[in-house]
Amino acid sequence: MTMWVFGYGSLLWNPGFPVARREAATLAGYHRSFCMWSIHHRGSEEKPGLVLALDAADDAECTGMALSVEAGHEEATLAALRERELISSAYVERDLEVTLASGERVTAVTYVIDPQHEQYCGGLSLERQANVIAHAVGGRGPNPEYLYNTAEHLAEIGLEDHDLNWLAQRVRELSV
Repeated sequence: MTMWVFGYGSLLWNPGFPVARREAATLAGYHRSFCMWSIHHRGSEEKPGLVLALDAADDAECTGMALSVEAGHEEATLAALRERELISSAYVERDLEVTLASGERVTAVTYVIDPQHEQYCGGLSLERQANVIAHAVGGRGPNPEYLYNTAEHLAEIGLEDHDLNWLAQRVRELSV
């Protein structure tokens, strides 16, 4: 059976596992949002950054990419994803149904935010998000780099996100 992973942020441009197939996919009930304080990868405990997470909302949907894992790499991929995504308990691993652009429905390993976790920060204004992102740096590099890479890759695959584009422009202005 094919293992699928739903990518909506850095997994789009840095999956970290062998991908056999990529297809645009939509996940109902969640939206892409900078709603998680990053105290490891893109910020620190002293100066948190922000990373994307899937935030639940009744009328929401998120378009990203369904990535099928190359056969024989499922176990190693799941272990690597858990090490990367579950560094804190802010993300919760779920097997959720996504609809591929072809209309096919598949179950994909998906990481969503736990809104009860202390790193959850849903509802920040875009201006506040821009100010945080512009000045944060973590173990995987500067927070703006994460934003720029994600916005650019979404645009490259035809899945532009207007909020991310606005944030990228604003962060560039704040970083000058």
